[in-house]
Amino acid sequence: MNDQTKNNYDQLVKRLEEISRLGGVRGILHWDQEVILPEGGYVARSKQMAALAGVIHEKSTDPELGRLIDALHSADPDDFDAIQRCNLREAKRDFDMETKVPKELVEEISELESRGHHVWIKAREQNRFSDFAPVIEKFVELKKKWADHIDSHKAPYDVNIDVYERGASMDQIDPVFKTLKADLVPLIQAIQESDYQPDDSFLNGDFPIDKQEELGRTISRDIGFQFDKGRMDVSVHPFCGGGHATDVRITTRYRRDNFAESLYAVIHETGHGLYEQGRRLEEGDLPSGESMTMGIHESQSLFWERMIAQSKSFCSHYLNLFAATFPENLKNVGLDQFYEAINVSRPSLIRVEADETTYPLHVILRYEIEKGLFDGSMKVCDLPAIWNDKMEEYLGVRPPNDTEGVLQDVHWSGGAFGYFPSYSLGAMYACQFYNALRKSAPKLDQWIESGNFQEIKSWLNKNIHSQGRLHSTGELVQRVTGSALDPNQFMEYLRKKYGAIYRLQNLN
Repeated sequence: MNDQTKNNYDQLVKRLEEISRLGGVRGILHWDQEVILPEGGYVARSKQMAALAGVIHEKSTDPELGRLIDALHSADPDDFDAIQRCNLREAKRDFDMETKVPKELVEEISELESRGHHVWIKAREQNRFSDFAPVIEKFVELKKKWADHIDSHKAPYDVNIDVYERGASMDQIDPVFKTLKADLVPLIQAIQESDYQPDDSFLNGDFPIDKQEELGRTISRDIGFQFDKGRMDVSVHPFCGGGHATDVRITTRYRRDNFAESLYAVIHETGHGLYEQGRRLEEGDLPSGESMTMGIHESQSLFWERMIAQSKSFCSHYLNLFAATFPENLKNVGLDQFYEAINVSRPSLIRVEADETTYPLHVILRYEIEKGLFDGSMKVCDLPAIWNDKMEEYLGVRPPNDTEGVLQDVHWSGGAFGYFPSYSLGAMYACQFYNALRKSAPKLDQWIESGNFQEIKSWLNKNIHSQGRLHSTGELVQRVTGSALDPNQFMEYLRKKYGAIYRLQNLN
């Protein structure tokens, strides 16, 4: 690498690091908005977020940044190592996208993201979808405009999906979700019709919040979350955010009548947090060190929540602690009884409370609605009825109100259209990663039962977290698991696990 190329690359790094750090500031402001912002401050915060988005957009579209990128792309590719090539590739992609979108549109979307969140919270509290409907209508309008600027030759919804799942499209997702729906509906029906139904009544009761908080922190710390580089708080909707790999903010919410829901929300968000804390610190402010798609991110949270924490080995390790924490409910509960209870499969109204078998149908429902909004086949004013009808068709339950129906998720309040598919893609990735880990670690069950989570965390750090954006999603999955995304592995896992719990025979 000659002196000019080295100087250009160094200048590019400085600019990319500055943009990343401003993004970190935006992340902290978002966390503050979700967790501790005074109610009266939301108007000012929405304007602050819009102003910051404008500054980031200006720096991301600076012509000098474009000149550096072009000059470096004209240099000899052999001058750069894999990490540098990744930074160049990602920088060009981001610059090309940012320069296509007018600053005014960026600011308008950012302002609506902040204001829309406040409107959603109030509408949810008051069960009034009509108050939130204008926000959805405006977001769909703005997101279509944004998509048209990015790539007018692609369907607007595909452009939005690509934000969360690089390279994914409706053409790819449709057949996967069609297969899942076809396989899940009869499995769920067989589970519901089984003569054997596990007893989970002891999971309902009176569980003091302070004890839940202590338990959640203990387990989060046990599986590897570093509280000197992160924190845990309460929000309306659990999430993982923050400003850097050394400042990771996870949140949860607590229900006094059901400690398991709160605990597994903590474990889920801890999985996200471990991914963020597992990034390479030396490149934490550069694209090569950033996390992959949301599907891969969700795979990490679901890996810990579903594959590890809902295993019998995990239950064996923690059952005594659970019983000591909540003796009135759990003092006479055995291992098999507890394991089956936390894995009960039962159609529910709320996505974040859904079990492994029913969860994908919640996602497919939302995916179909988003497609309808973007192609014009569905109207915002009709969403409550459409939502309720689909819930009844897919899961056999009908929401009694909008709060437990169409208003339950935070995503549309921030314009995150195209995000929902990541949840079920993540579940399938998690299953394949878990299968790969089992092959390489014959003593996995013993590790979990003895509380040796460091070995698991180290495997994830090495194979996934530290890989940043060096590979595409498909390449990463292939490298780690030896195969491409395979929904059949996920369905095989579900049939085996729930067939055993529910004493089902002849599952195909």
